[in-house]
Amino acid sequence: MKIALRQLEGTSIGYYGLLVALGLVTLLGLGAVWTMEHYGHIVTGMNNQTVWGLPHVFAVYLVVTASGALNVASMASVFGKTEFKPLAPLSGLLALALLLGGLTVLMLDLGRPDRLIVAMTHFNFKSIFALNIILYSGFMGIVIAYLWTQMEYGMGRFTPLAGLAAFVWRMALTTGTGSIFGFLVARQAYDSALLAPLFIALSLSYGLAVFVLVLMLACKGSGRPLGDALLARFARLQIIFVAAGLYFVLVYHLTNLYFTKHHDFERFLLLDGGIYTLLFWLGQVLLGGVLPMLLLLHPGIGAMRSRIAAAAALVTLGGFAQMFVTIVGGQAFPLVLFPGKQVSSSFADGVVNSYIPSLPEWLLGFAGLAIVGLITMLALKFLDFLPQRLDDEAMQMGEARQAAAST
Repeated sequence: MKIALRQLEGTSIGYYGLLVALGLVTLLGLGAVWTMEHYGHIVTGMNNQTVWGLPHVFAVYLVVTASGALNVASMASVFGKTEFKPLAPLSGLLALALLLGGLTVLMLDLGRPDRLIVAMTHFNFKSIFALNIILYSGFMGIVIAYLWTQMEYGMGRFTPLAGLAAFVWRMALTTGTGSIFGFLVARQAYDSALLAPLFIALSLSYGLAVFVLVLMLACKGSGRPLGDALLARFARLQIIFVAAGLYFVLVYHLTNLYFTKHHDFERFLLLDGGIYTLLFWLGQVLLGGVLPMLLLLHPGIGAMRSRIAAAAALVTLGGFAQMFVTIVGGQAFPLVLFPGKQVSSSFADGVVNSYIPSLPEWLLGFAGLAIVGLITMLALKFLDFLPQRLDDEAMQMGEARQAAAST
Protein backbone atom coordinates (compact mmCIF):
# COMPACT_ATOMS: atom_id res chain seq x y z
CA MET A 1 0.00 0.00 0.00
CA LYS A 2 1.34 3.42 -1.00
CA ILE A 3 0.31 6.48 1.00
CA ALA A 4 -1.04 8.94 -1.56
CA LEU A 5 -0.69 12.71 -1.40
CA ARG A 6 -3.85 14.69 -1.99
CA GLN A 7 -4.79 18.36 -1.91
CA LEU A 8 -7.38 19.68 0.52
CA GLU A 9 -10.92 19.18 -0.71
CA GLY A 10 -14.15 20.96 0.03
CA THR A 11 -15.01 24.55 0.79
CA SER A 12 -15.44 24.63 4.56
CA ILE A 13 -16.29 27.88 6.31
CA GLY A 14 -13.44 27.32 8.74
CA TYR A 15 -10.84 27.14 5.97
CA TYR A 16 -11.97 30.31 4.22
CA GLY A 17 -12.54 32.09 7.53
CA LEU A 18 -8.95 31.40 8.56
CA LEU A 19 -7.75 32.45 5.11
CA VAL A 20 -9.59 35.78 5.39
CA ALA A 21 -8.26 36.34 8.93
CA LEU A 22 -4.67 35.74 7.80
CA GLY A 23 -5.21 38.07 4.85
CA LEU A 24 -6.45 40.84 7.15
CA VAL A 25 -3.44 40.42 9.45
CA THR A 26 -1.17 40.66 6.40
CA LEU A 27 -2.90 43.87 5.30
CA LEU A 28 -2.52 45.34 8.79
CA GLY A 29 1.17 44.47 8.63
CA LEU A 30 1.52 46.24 5.29
CA GLY A 31 -0.21 49.25 6.83
CA ALA A 32 2.34 49.17 9.64
CA VAL A 33 5.14 49.09 7.07
CA TRP A 34 3.68 52.13 5.33
CA THR A 35 3.47 53.95 8.67
CA MET A 36 7.12 53.21 9.47
CA GLU A 37 8.20 54.19 5.95
CA HIS A 38 6.18 57.41 5.99
CA TYR A 39 6.99 58.67 9.50
CA GLY A 40 10.30 56.91 9.96
CA HIS A 41 11.40 54.46 12.60
CA ILE A 42 10.75 57.09 15.24
CA VAL A 43 7.26 55.54 15.52
CA THR A 44 8.84 52.29 16.71
CA GLY A 45 10.41 51.52 20.06
CA MET A 46 13.85 51.21 18.48
CA ASN A 47 16.58 53.77 19.07
CA ASN A 48 20.32 54.31 18.62
CA GLN A 49 21.11 51.58 21.14
CA THR A 50 18.44 49.01 20.21
CA VAL A 51 18.53 48.88 16.43
CA TRP A 52 17.14 45.35 16.09
CA GLY A 53 13.69 45.25 17.60
CA LEU A 54 10.67 42.97 17.70
CA PRO A 55 10.42 42.48 13.90
CA HIS A 56 13.93 41.02 13.95
CA VAL A 57 12.82 38.65 16.71
CA PHE A 58 10.02 37.37 14.46
CA ALA A 59 12.27 37.28 11.40
CA VAL A 60 15.15 35.37 13.00
CA TYR A 61 12.75 32.96 14.70
CA LEU A 62 11.05 32.17 11.37
CA VAL A 63 14.35 31.71 9.54
CA VAL A 64 15.71 29.39 12.24
CA THR A 65 12.43 27.46 12.32
CA ALA A 66 12.49 27.09 8.53
CA SER A 67 15.72 25.15 8.79
CA GLY A 68 14.29 22.88 11.49
CA ALA A 69 11.02 22.30 9.63
CA LEU A 70 12.99 20.54 6.89
CA ASN A 71 14.29 18.03 9.42
CA VAL A 72 11.35 15.65 8.88
CA ALA A 73 12.20 15.39 5.18
CA SER A 74 15.89 14.99 6.00
CA MET A 75 15.15 12.08 8.33
CA ALA A 76 13.37 10.31 5.48
CA SER A 77 15.83 11.00 2.65
CA VAL A 78 19.17 11.22 4.44
CA PHE A 79 18.77 9.01 7.50
CA GLY A 80 16.51 6.36 5.99
CA LYS A 81 13.54 6.81 8.33
CA THR A 82 10.94 5.61 5.83
CA GLU A 83 8.02 6.25 8.18
CA PHE A 84 8.52 9.99 7.59
CA LYS A 85 8.67 9.76 3.78
CA PRO A 86 4.96 10.62 3.21
CA LEU A 87 5.49 13.79 5.23
CA ALA A 88 8.60 14.98 3.36
CA PRO A 89 6.70 17.23 0.89
CA LEU A 90 4.86 18.98 3.73
CA SER A 91 8.19 19.41 5.51
CA GLY A 92 9.72 21.10 2.46
CA LEU A 93 6.66 23.31 1.99
CA LEU A 94 6.81 24.56 5.57
CA ALA A 95 10.54 25.24 5.24
CA LEU A 96 9.91 27.47 2.22
CA ALA A 97 6.90 29.22 3.77
CA LEU A 98 8.70 29.96 7.04
CA LEU A 99 11.78 31.29 5.27
CA LEU A 100 9.72 33.54 2.98
CA GLY A 101 7.73 34.86 5.95
CA GLY A 102 10.89 35.59 7.92
CA LEU A 103 12.68 37.28 5.03
CA THR A 104 9.60 39.40 4.29
CA VAL A 105 9.62 40.78 7.84
CA LEU A 106 13.37 41.28 7.68
CA MET A 107 13.27 43.24 4.42
CA LEU A 108 10.31 45.40 5.40
CA ASP A 109 11.94 46.33 8.71
CA LEU A 110 15.17 47.58 7.17
CA GLY A 111 13.78 51.00 6.29
CA ARG A 112 14.80 50.81 2.63
CA PRO A 113 13.66 47.42 1.26
CA ASP A 114 14.26 48.68 -2.28
CA ARG A 115 17.99 48.68 -1.49
CA LEU A 116 17.94 44.89 -1.33
CA ILE A 117 18.98 44.84 -4.98
CA VAL A 118 22.28 46.40 -3.95
CA ALA A 119 22.94 43.59 -1.48
CA MET A 120 22.07 41.05 -4.18
CA THR A 121 24.44 42.50 -6.76
CA HIS A 122 27.38 43.77 -4.68
CA PHE A 123 28.86 41.22 -2.32
CA ASN A 124 31.31 41.77 0.49
CA PHE A 125 32.40 38.21 1.23
CA LYS A 126 33.91 39.29 4.55
CA SER A 127 30.43 40.23 5.73
CA ILE A 128 28.30 37.52 7.35
CA PHE A 129 25.21 39.42 6.19
CA ALA A 130 26.26 39.11 2.54
CA LEU A 131 26.97 35.41 3.00
CA ASN A 132 23.53 34.91 4.51
CA ILE A 133 21.87 36.32 1.39
CA ILE A 134 23.58 33.54 -0.57
CA LEU A 135 22.53 30.97 2.04
CA TYR A 136 18.89 32.09 2.01
CA SER A 137 18.49 32.16 -1.77
CA GLY A 138 20.41 28.90 -2.14
CA PHE A 139 18.22 27.23 0.48
CA MET A 140 15.06 28.15 -1.40
CA GLY A 141 16.45 26.89 -4.70
CA ILE A 142 17.65 23.58 -3.25
CA VAL A 143 14.41 22.92 -1.36
CA ILE A 144 12.35 23.62 -4.48
CA ALA A 145 14.50 21.14 -6.40
CA TYR A 146 14.15 18.69 -3.50
CA LEU A 147 10.36 18.96 -3.65
CA TRP A 148 10.43 18.47 -7.42
CA THR A 149 12.32 15.19 -7.11
CA GLN A 150 9.78 13.98 -4.53
CA MET A 151 6.63 14.92 -6.41
CA GLU A 152 7.54 14.54 -10.10
CA TYR A 153 7.03 11.09 -11.55
CA GLY A 154 10.31 9.41 -12.49
CA MET A 155 12.50 11.81 -10.46
CA GLY A 156 12.52 9.79 -7.24
CA ARG A 157 16.00 8.41 -7.93
CA PHE A 158 17.42 11.90 -7.43
CA THR A 159 15.64 12.46 -4.08
CA PRO A 160 18.46 11.10 -1.85
CA LEU A 161 21.02 13.36 -3.53
CA ALA A 162 18.73 16.40 -3.35
CA GLY A 163 17.90 15.56 0.27
CA LEU A 164 21.58 15.38 1.19
CA ALA A 165 22.23 18.75 -0.49
CA ALA A 166 19.27 20.29 1.35
CA PHE A 167 20.47 18.85 4.67
CA VAL A 168 23.98 20.22 4.28
CA TRP A 169 22.70 23.60 3.12
CA ARG A 170 20.24 23.96 5.98
CA MET A 171 23.06 23.28 8.45
CA ALA A 172 25.09 26.01 6.76
CA LEU A 173 22.09 28.37 6.78
CA THR A 174 21.50 27.97 10.52
CA THR A 175 25.22 28.29 11.18
CA GLY A 176 25.23 31.53 9.22
CA THR A 177 22.22 32.88 11.13
CA GLY A 178 23.86 32.10 14.47
CA SER A 179 27.12 33.58 13.26
CA ILE A 180 25.42 36.93 12.63
CA PHE A 181 25.48 37.33 16.40
CA GLY A 182 28.56 35.23 17.11
CA PHE A 183 30.73 37.51 14.96
CA LEU A 184 29.65 40.69 16.78
CA VAL A 185 32.66 40.97 19.04
CA ALA A 186 31.61 44.39 20.38
CA ARG A 187 28.62 42.88 22.21
CA GLN A 188 29.30 40.84 25.33
CA ALA A 189 26.01 39.01 24.83
CA TYR A 190 27.27 37.63 21.52
CA ASP A 191 30.92 37.16 20.52
CA SER A 192 30.83 33.36 20.84
CA ALA A 193 31.28 30.54 18.34
CA LEU A 194 28.84 28.50 20.45
CA LEU A 195 25.95 30.50 19.00
CA ALA A 196 26.23 28.56 15.72
CA PRO A 197 25.64 25.06 17.22
CA LEU A 198 23.13 26.59 19.64
CA PHE A 199 21.04 27.90 16.75
CA ILE A 200 21.26 24.52 14.99
CA ALA A 201 19.95 22.75 18.11
CA LEU A 202 17.19 25.33 18.54
CA SER A 203 16.14 25.01 14.90
CA LEU A 204 15.47 21.29 15.37
CA SER A 205 13.20 21.96 18.34
CA TYR A 206 11.36 24.97 16.85
CA GLY A 207 10.93 23.39 13.43
CA LEU A 208 9.49 20.14 14.74
CA ALA A 209 7.07 21.98 17.04
CA VAL A 210 5.69 24.08 14.18
CA PHE A 211 5.55 21.04 11.89
CA VAL A 212 3.54 19.02 14.44
CA LEU A 213 1.11 21.90 15.01
CA VAL A 214 0.50 22.36 11.28
CA LEU A 215 0.16 18.62 10.68
CA MET A 216 -2.35 18.18 13.50
CA LEU A 217 -4.37 21.22 12.41
CA ALA A 218 -4.40 20.18 8.74
CA CYS A 219 -5.41 16.58 9.49
CA LYS A 220 -8.11 17.64 11.94
CA GLY A 221 -9.49 20.30 9.61
CA SER A 222 -9.60 17.97 6.60
CA GLY A 223 -10.80 14.92 8.51
CA ARG A 224 -7.73 12.85 7.66
CA PRO A 225 -6.67 10.14 10.12
CA LEU A 226 -3.47 10.67 12.07
CA GLY A 227 -2.04 7.71 13.94
CA ASP A 228 -0.99 7.63 17.57
CA ALA A 229 2.27 5.82 16.78
CA LEU A 230 3.44 8.60 14.46
CA LEU A 231 2.63 11.30 17.01
CA ALA A 232 4.44 9.32 19.70
CA ARG A 233 7.57 9.29 17.52
CA PHE A 234 7.34 13.03 17.06
CA ALA A 235 6.90 13.46 20.82
CA ARG A 236 10.05 11.45 21.55
CA LEU A 237 11.98 13.47 18.98
CA GLN A 238 10.68 16.70 20.50
CA ILE A 239 11.99 15.68 23.92
CA ILE A 240 15.44 15.01 22.45
CA PHE A 241 15.54 18.27 20.52
CA VAL A 242 14.34 20.38 23.48
CA ALA A 243 16.93 18.73 25.73
CA ALA A 244 19.65 19.42 23.16
CA GLY A 245 18.65 23.08 23.02
CA LEU A 246 18.73 23.41 26.80
CA TYR A 247 22.10 21.68 26.88
CA PHE A 248 23.68 24.17 24.48
CA VAL A 249 22.11 27.07 26.39
CA LEU A 250 23.73 25.70 29.54
CA VAL A 251 27.12 25.31 27.83
CA TYR A 252 26.89 28.83 26.39
CA HIS A 253 26.28 30.42 29.79
CA LEU A 254 28.82 28.26 31.58
CA THR A 255 31.38 29.30 28.97
CA ASN A 256 30.55 32.96 29.55
CA LEU A 257 30.82 32.50 33.31
CA TYR A 258 34.31 31.06 32.83
CA PHE A 259 35.55 34.35 31.34
CA THR A 260 35.70 37.31 33.71
CA LYS A 261 34.85 39.84 31.00
CA HIS A 262 31.40 38.26 30.58
CA HIS A 263 30.50 38.14 34.28
CA ASP A 264 28.63 41.45 34.23
CA PHE A 265 26.46 40.40 31.32
CA GLU A 266 25.70 37.01 32.86
CA ARG A 267 24.66 38.69 36.10
CA PHE A 268 22.46 41.07 34.12
CA LEU A 269 20.74 38.30 32.15
CA LEU A 270 20.44 35.67 34.88
CA LEU A 271 19.72 37.87 37.91
CA ASP A 272 19.30 41.62 37.41
CA GLY A 273 17.88 42.01 33.91
CA GLY A 274 14.23 42.63 34.77
CA ILE A 275 12.03 41.57 31.85
CA TYR A 276 14.94 39.81 30.15
CA THR A 277 15.68 37.70 33.24
CA LEU A 278 11.97 36.89 33.56
CA LEU A 279 11.71 35.86 29.92
CA PHE A 280 14.85 33.77 30.19
CA TRP A 281 13.85 31.73 33.24
CA LEU A 282 10.08 31.69 32.87
CA GLY A 283 9.68 31.82 29.09
CA GLN A 284 12.77 30.20 27.63
CA VAL A 285 13.77 27.65 30.28
CA LEU A 286 10.52 26.74 32.06
CA LEU A 287 7.70 27.18 29.54
CA GLY A 288 9.81 26.52 26.45
CA GLY A 289 11.97 23.71 27.80
CA VAL A 290 11.22 21.97 31.06
CA LEU A 291 7.41 21.96 30.88
CA PRO A 292 7.17 20.57 27.29
CA MET A 293 9.49 17.71 28.21
CA LEU A 294 7.39 16.89 31.28
CA LEU A 295 4.22 16.92 29.19
CA LEU A 296 5.69 14.57 26.59
CA LEU A 297 7.25 12.03 28.96
CA HIS A 298 3.98 10.11 29.47
CA PRO A 299 4.28 6.51 28.12
CA GLY A 300 0.95 6.78 26.27
CA ILE A 301 1.68 10.20 24.80
CA GLY A 302 0.65 9.21 21.26
CA ALA A 303 -3.04 9.19 22.19
CA MET A 304 -2.83 12.47 24.13
CA ARG A 305 -3.34 14.96 21.30
CA SER A 306 -3.95 17.93 23.59
CA ARG A 307 -0.68 17.32 25.45
CA ILE A 308 1.31 17.10 22.21
CA ALA A 309 -0.30 20.28 20.85
CA ALA A 310 0.25 22.11 24.16
CA ALA A 311 3.91 21.05 24.28
CA ALA A 312 4.49 22.17 20.69
CA ALA A 313 2.80 25.52 21.40
CA LEU A 314 4.94 26.01 24.52
CA VAL A 315 8.12 25.26 22.56
CA THR A 316 7.04 27.86 20.00
CA LEU A 317 6.32 30.52 22.64
CA GLY A 318 9.55 29.68 24.45
CA GLY A 319 11.38 30.12 21.16
CA PHE A 320 10.05 33.64 20.75
CA ALA A 321 11.07 34.41 24.33
CA GLN A 322 14.55 33.06 23.65
CA MET A 323 14.96 35.11 20.48
CA PHE A 324 13.77 38.24 22.31
CA VAL A 325 16.25 37.67 25.12
CA THR A 326 19.06 36.94 22.67
CA ILE A 327 18.46 39.79 20.22
CA VAL A 328 16.94 42.59 22.30
CA GLY A 329 18.48 41.62 25.64
CA GLY A 330 21.90 41.47 24.04
CA GLN A 331 21.51 45.06 22.88
CA ALA A 332 20.00 46.25 26.15
CA PHE A 333 23.22 45.50 28.02
CA PRO A 334 25.50 48.56 27.58
CA LEU A 335 28.57 48.39 25.40
CA VAL A 336 31.85 48.09 27.26
CA LEU A 337 33.84 50.87 25.59
CA PHE A 338 36.68 50.94 28.13
CA PRO A 339 37.16 47.59 29.89
CA GLY A 340 37.77 47.91 33.62
CA LYS A 341 36.50 51.51 33.72
CA GLN A 342 33.17 53.02 34.67
CA VAL A 343 31.74 55.15 31.86
CA SER A 344 28.97 57.74 32.17
CA SER A 345 27.89 60.60 29.93
CA SER A 346 24.85 62.56 28.81
CA PHE A 347 24.40 59.99 26.03
CA ALA A 348 23.49 57.28 28.58
CA ASP A 349 26.76 55.39 28.23
CA GLY A 350 27.01 52.53 30.70
CA VAL A 351 23.23 52.50 31.23
CA VAL A 352 20.95 49.58 30.41
CA ASN A 353 19.09 50.50 27.22
CA SER A 354 15.29 50.62 27.29
CA TYR A 355 13.07 49.24 24.56
CA ILE A 356 9.28 48.90 24.35
CA PRO A 357 7.90 47.48 21.08
CA SER A 358 5.34 49.67 19.36
CA LEU A 359 2.09 48.59 17.66
CA PRO A 360 3.55 48.79 14.12
CA GLU A 361 6.32 46.41 15.15
CA TRP A 362 3.83 43.90 16.54
CA LEU A 363 1.69 44.14 13.41
CA LEU A 364 4.67 43.61 11.11
CA GLY A 365 5.79 40.57 13.10
CA PHE A 366 2.33 38.99 13.08
CA ALA A 367 2.08 39.73 9.35
CA GLY A 368 5.14 37.52 8.86
CA LEU A 369 3.33 34.68 10.64
CA ALA A 370 0.22 35.34 8.54
CA ILE A 371 2.24 35.14 5.33
CA VAL A 372 3.53 31.73 6.43
CA GLY A 373 -0.04 30.62 7.04
CA LEU A 374 -1.30 31.94 3.70
CA ILE A 375 1.45 30.22 1.71
CA THR A 376 0.88 26.93 3.53
CA MET A 377 -2.91 26.97 3.26
CA LEU A 378 -2.98 27.88 -0.44
CA ALA A 379 -0.33 25.28 -1.28
CA LEU A 380 -2.25 22.56 0.59
CA LYS A 381 -5.44 23.60 -1.20
CA PHE A 382 -4.14 23.50 -4.76
CA LEU A 383 -1.18 21.07 -4.66
CA ASP A 384 -0.69 17.52 -3.41
CA PHE A 385 1.34 18.03 -0.23
CA LEU A 386 -0.71 16.33 2.48
CA PRO A 387 -0.97 12.51 2.80
CA GLN A 388 -4.46 11.10 2.34
CA ARG A 389 -4.20 9.04 5.53
CA LEU A 390 -1.62 8.70 8.30
CA ASP A 391 -3.30 6.23 10.61
CA ASP A 392 -1.20 3.48 12.20
CA GLU A 393 -2.39 0.78 9.79
CA ALA A 394 -1.55 2.81 6.71
CA MET A 395 1.88 3.74 8.07
CA GLN A 396 2.72 0.11 8.90
CA MET A 397 1.65 -1.13 5.48
CA GLY A 398 3.55 1.66 3.78
CA GLU A 399 6.73 0.84 5.70
CA ALA A 400 6.37 -2.86 4.89
CA ARG A 401 5.95 -2.08 1.20
CA GLN A 402 9.03 0.18 1.13
CA ALA A 403 11.08 -2.41 3.01
CA ALA A 404 10.05 -5.09 0.53
CA ALA A 405 10.92 -2.82 -2.41
CA SER A 406 14.36 -2.04 -0.96
CA THR A 407 15.21 -5.74 -0.65
